[in-house]
Amino acid sequence: MPVFLVAREESGLAIVCGGLRPLDPAVLGTDTAEIKRMYAAPSARGTGAAVALLRALEGEARLLGIRSLVLETGTAQPDAVRFYEREGYGPIPLFGHYIGSGLSLCFAKSL
Repeated sequence: MPVFLVAREESGLAIVCGGLRPLDPAVLGTDTAEIKRMYAAPSARGTGAAVALLRALEGEARLLGIRSLVLETGTAQPDAVRFYEREGYGPIPLFGHYIGSGLSLCFAKSL
């Protein structure tokens, strides 16, 4: 089920990427996946490309029967925190190998 998407400029330059990773059902259930490696190049920030890619990831998750998405971002990433909160992701307790990390923040969204 792994999914990885890349948004490119007309020139072919990759500007935004992100993926979905299945989680061990014992971690958060069978219908939850984790968003991984979401990144927007500085030139793409504020253009809507990251929102479009996130929506595409959510669409792929729905097609796969995923009902909830979770993610981790760093405490030193306030722009990422604002982005995810603006897009409907809410804070959740640390999960999986993030438990106990002082540098991680976790978020989730029901689809």
